[in-house]
Amino acid sequence: MNKCSQIYGVDISKNVFDVVDSEGNHSQFKNDGNGFKTFQKALPADALVIMEATGYYHYRLAQFLYEQRVKVSVVNPFSVKRFIQMKLFRIKTDKSDAKAICEYATINEVPLYTARDKNQAECLQLMRLIDIYLKQSTALKNKLHGEKTLGKPSKAVYHSLNRSLKAVQKEIQILEDRLMEIVKEEQQKQLTLLKSIPGMGSKTAIMLIVLTDGFSNFENARQLCSYTGITPSLRESGISVRGRSRITKMGNAKLRNLLFMCSFSACKHNKACREIYERIVAKGKSKKLALIAVCNKLLKQAFAIAKSGLPYQENFVSKLA
Repeated sequence: MNKCSQIYGVDISKNVFDVVDSEGNHSQFKNDGNGFKTFQKALPADALVIMEATGYYHYRLAQFLYEQRVKVSVVNPFSVKRFIQMKLFRIKTDKSDAKAICEYATINEVPLYTARDKNQAECLQLMRLIDIYLKQSTALKNKLHGEKTLGKPSKAVYHSLNRSLKAVQKEIQILEDRLMEIVKEEQQKQLTLLKSIPGMGSKTAIMLIVLTDGFSNFENARQLCSYTGITPSLRESGISVRGRSRITKMGNAKLRNLLFMCSFSACKHNKACREIYERIVAKGKSKKLALIAVCNKLLKQAFAIAKSGLPYQENFVSKLA
């Protein structure tokens, strides 16, 4: 239970945001600076404002309230969605969503929002845009391949696709250089430490640093593994249901994919990872399951190294994992 005099659930959209407090009162404000100020003035001293992480829309309001020293919590939309389904709510409006968000915070303990500094915010923006350009690059490559299979592709189409692909790849390189520049400026030591792990590449190390805010967002390695979505979920009930264990896949898919690619190299060059892989395969388990276990081990090594400030040691045993 959150110890606040009043809890305010916020459902935010492009132009407005709806607010419902723990007494059921509903208000609506414009999603701009004036609306933020009007809302903030109406809040009691010990208020808690909770909203979903909705991409760009929630960010400005959360930052504003944080700077005004108002308690703010930004929660995973998936958690609220499951809460709404559990409550069997049948009405779907902005007001009902704000009410559900408020009720969620009334029942569940929610983490307080910590504002990001300028460099961290830019890193996240860079990563999002790089991801978009990478998808465009893949689409262009697939289109080029498809045109070539026709036998005699149109020269105009072929050259246009090549130009577009080169332009996108150039933008990706510019953005990656800028991302590397910021991370080196802010976390050069931590980047060097993570790259000392056999199998850990630069892109994966940079993404870990940015997404975890230098590993400050997590108290232990288990939380980090859960965030990434590589922890197993059991499917068992009574004596009849014995489903296969699968990873949750509820975390960052891009980070998960990078870790999976790193796992191949780690199996060859990282002693601890190689031992885990061989032990699981020897039990008759699938190689994919063994590689996921390697991903888990890589994350635990990264967490231990980041927290200890020591480079990779082959026989190092972490008490933090």
